[in-house]
Amino acid sequence: MHFVNELLYGLPGSVQSQNRYLEQAGISPFLLSAPNGRVTVEQFAELYRLIALELDDETPRFFSRPLRCGTLKLLCLSLLDAPTLHVALHRYTQFFRIMLDDFSYAFSVNNGVARMALVEHAALPGSRILVHELMLKLFHGIASWMIARKIPPVLMECNYAPPSYNADYLYFYPGKVRFNQPQTAMSFDQSLLNHPIRQTKQHLGAFLQRAPADWFYVSFEEQLLTHRVREHLRRHLPAAANVAHVADALHMSVRTLSRRLKLEGTHFQAVKDEFRRDYAVQALTRSAQPLTSIADTLGFEDLACFSRAFKQWTGNSPAAYRKARAASVKQ
Repeated sequence: MHFVNELLYGLPGSVQSQNRYLEQAGISPFLLSAPNGRVTVEQFAELYRLIALELDDETPRFFSRPLRCGTLKLLCLSLLDAPTLHVALHRYTQFFRIMLDDFSYAFSVNNGVARMALVEHAALPGSRILVHELMLKLFHGIASWMIARKIPPVLMECNYAPPSYNADYLYFYPGKVRFNQPQTAMSFDQSLLNHPIRQTKQHLGAFLQRAPADWFYVSFEEQLLTHRVREHLRRHLPAAANVAHVADALHMSVRTLSRRLKLEGTHFQAVKDEFRRDYAVQALTRSAQPLTSIADTLGFEDLACFSRAFKQWTGNSPAAYRKARAASVKQ
């Protein structure tokens, strides 16, 4: 919920108007204060679109000068006829230098590493960490789309202290992440700069239609064992309820599975609980699936076991979670 709360930070209007945005995006306002509340990528992307359209600002209240709707389309059009990614990224930095007063990008190449850094020229009116996170992801998403391949970061530098949700960075940036750095920046292999631009104007419409999800969430999950475990659970729960079953299905020993998950900063039970929590939140807020059916699907012995686990994950019972969603819709 960090991204949702920070996106709503400083927006004009009342709590009622904020709740209207949330409802249209399929997010219960109840989740804003719920411990460990979760939303999906699609829900956040829809919320972002709604706010950007209503404010006529594609970076809603991030900067002192708005980027009117259509600005990022013009940005992409200016990049498509570049011969290589290197030329396109030079144009990218120039575009924002022209458009914004209090923010810009700085691009450099040294010792075989390309680096795109964020530069603040004045205090940012929006949530600073959110602006840093999303503007770096905007660059990453557009650059990856232009050459039709995901650009793997070598290093992610953050000009802020580790946030409470920093474990989620594993899904955004599978490379090294360092906090409390002089600048927020992303570094990647210089050889990628020689790649030609693969996209055309014909491809742009679909890319913009999916925005901002494709910009902010260039997923590297398939490179992670964590994702393979989650995908197996999605396909095979409730049968795949234990670590031995999953390890066997992924053609490795339990010890190897545990060791590799530890390298990714997690363990099997945590991955399983996170998957079951995310599935339950979706089912409770976006379907009428009975609680007993959700419990069965997720491999719980009975509804009481599911309720205890869900309350431990979120601080609320499944029934209360769904009831709050239903009440907010009626309002």
